[in-house]
This record gives sequence, C-alpha cells and structure tokens, in this order.
Amino acid sequence: MANGHVSPRFPVVPLAVILVVFGALPLFASSYQTSIASEVLIFALLAMSIDVLAGYAGRTSLGHGAIFGVSTYVVIYWTSVMGGSPWVAVLLGVLAATAIASVFALLAVRVSGVYFLLLTLALGMIVWGVCLRWTSVTGGENGIRGVGRPDIIADPVVFFYVTLATVLLFTAVVWRFVQSPFGLTLRGIRDSESRMNSLGYSTAVHMFIAFTITGVFAGVAGALYALFNDFVSPSTVQLSQSVEGLLMAIIGGVGTLFGSFVGAAAIILLENFVSQFTPRWPMVLGFMFIGTMIFAPEGVLGAASKLFRPARKRKP
Repeated sequence: MANGHVSPRFPVVPLAVILVVFGALPLFASSYQTSIASEVLIFALLAMSIDVLAGYAGRTSLGHGAIFGVSTYVVIYWTSVMGGSPWVAVLLGVLAATAIASVFALLAVRVSGVYFLLLTLALGMIVWGVCLRWTSVTGGENGIRGVGRPDIIADPVVFFYVTLATVLLFTAVVWRFVQSPFGLTLRGIRDSESRMNSLGYSTAVHMFIAFTITGVFAGVAGALYALFNDFVSPSTVQLSQSVEGLLMAIIGGVGTLFGSFVGAAAIILLENFVSQFTPRWPMVLGFMFIGTMIFAPEGVLGAASKLFRPARKRKP
C-alpha cells in the first residue's frame, strides 16, 4: 500500500483461463481451426489497444485499424520487396506503427468526444488513400504478397503458440499499463478532464502518451497479422478494420480488456462459419451487435461481472 492506494492483484486467473482454453485447441482442432484461433488472438490484441483509449481514457478511436495496417504493410514490404529479415521487419513494422500513432496523437489529443472520433476516422482515411494510390510502393488495389513465414514458425501450430505467447505477454503489459498511476490518471481524464487540468495534470501530454503506446500494441498485432496472412492490401487499413476492432471491444465489454478476447472470438467465428451458410453474415453481425447494446450494454464480460457482483457483496 502506498499513499492509501492498494495495488490491484495481477490477473492470474484470466490469463490462466486464456492460456488453458487456447493452449488446448491444437490438441483436437484441425489446422484450419488453429489458424482461426491465431486470428482471434491477433485481433483481440488490436481490440485491446482500442479498449485502452475507449474504456480508460474516454476516447473512441477509428484510426487504430490504419495503424495496425501500416505495421502489416511495412513487414510484408520489407520481406518481399526488400528481401530483408522477417524479424527485422517485425521490429520496423512496430516502429512504423508507433510513429504513425504519434502523428495521429499530435493532431487528436486536444479534442474529445465525437470530434476525436471523426478526426481519427479522417486520419485513418488518409492512410487508406495513400495505400491505395501509392502503387509503386503499396501495390495499390493489388496489394503485396509476402514470401511466407520463416521456417521456424511455418507450421500453423508453432505459429499459433508463438502468437499465443506474444499476445499473453502484451495482455499483461496492457493490464499493468492501465492499472499504473498513469492509467489512473487516464481514468481521471475520462471522468472529468477539466478537473484534472485544474489539479495540474497536462491532459494533452497524457493523451499523447496513451495514444502512442496503444499504437505500439496495434503495431504488434499488425506485425503478427503480416506473418499470419502473408498478404496486405488497402483493405487492411480501411475504416472497416477499425470498426471491427471497436465492435470486438464493445461486444466483449469496454473497459474490461479481457472482453477483447470474447468479442474477437464472437466476430471472427461469425465471419468464418456463418458466411459458409449465407452471404448475408454482416446482417447477422448487425443483429448480434444490436442485441448486445439492448441486453448487455456493458458487453459480455461486463454483464457477467454484474451478475456475480451481488453474490460477492453478500459474502461476510
């Protein structure tokens, strides 16, 4: 205990549940199903990066899909066009995503509410336009095909476990970030930015740092996606990527972090399995989102915690 604040316990149970549930999948799942699980983990990390801003800082971003896609572009361009090392490419992809996030942050941190939403949307659209028109580098609408994963992670099961370990590591980092004194400051900004300013906090600086750090998380997800998908095109940076990540965070529960895994699993499984039976799967997704907003506006994990909260209160 320091200054009257009790440090929250490390989330051993949620991380253990994720490790057990996902870690056991390759034992009975096919290669295709294991690949779907890898995709769920990657997009859970993207949704988590959006959730940090939306749930803890009160800023909803529609630009993180573009940051995610920039990392993917850099990784595939470096390996396929430049012929460079995939490990160096991953590092460069994360650095590029961080740089783009810092540029976004410089422009967006002084606005809030719907203006923040629209500004990040516009910045993401600029990135999409550049990727679409700069054909000599990005390949335009044709995109860029990668050269495949390195031999050491070429096997889908091996890549899945590498992805699982990476995502769990960064999940712990994200959790520590939002539970730190800096994260508590973000919650204060979310609750009352004017009061935080009056207390002497530079809210613009805090938001700049928070946006840039979440860009790192989105960049890691984008680099993993480059290794997973081995292809990138303007659709990787378009608005729907950000919207999908935001929907994953909302369905799982904004401000819960671990709800990102639930939301990512729900949407990706819906896309991959419902689409086999009907081309109108986006309509099903829309109904699921509407149902979540009506019956569980706090998201799946938020609603679950609400159900168990009375039971915890009754304990002596």
